[in-house]
Amino acid sequence: MTQTWIKLVSDAEAFADGADSAATDTLVATCLAAAATGDMDALFDLGVAFSTGSHGAPCDLIEAHKWFNLAAVGGHEEAATCRAEVSDDMTAREIAEAQRRAREWLRMTRADSRAA
Repeated sequence: MTQTWIKLVSDAEAFADGADSAATDTLVATCLAAAATGDMDALFDLGVAFSTGSHGAPCDLIEAHKWFNLAAVGGHEEAATCRAEVSDDMTAREIAEAQRRAREWLRMTRADSRAA
């Protein structure tokens, strides 16, 4: 598997270079594409984007937990810590929903890889 390195920059850094919001949205889209190939850093970066509401992603702790969880299960060390931190601000129902979404993501990506 080819690993794609993606570095998310802060909105301030992106706009300092004259980028618009479409450029920051592209960062999330790029991470989503890399995440679909199993890139753990991309999964982690999506967790960061959703936990902070940056790079065109809304602040959504359920989505953040989902991405951190997927990265942690894949072996990303920092993701487990971030998942625990996000969990502190979530209800049990929200955590259950995040886990359900993570399972669904795994099912979808496995089905896609079998079809290819």
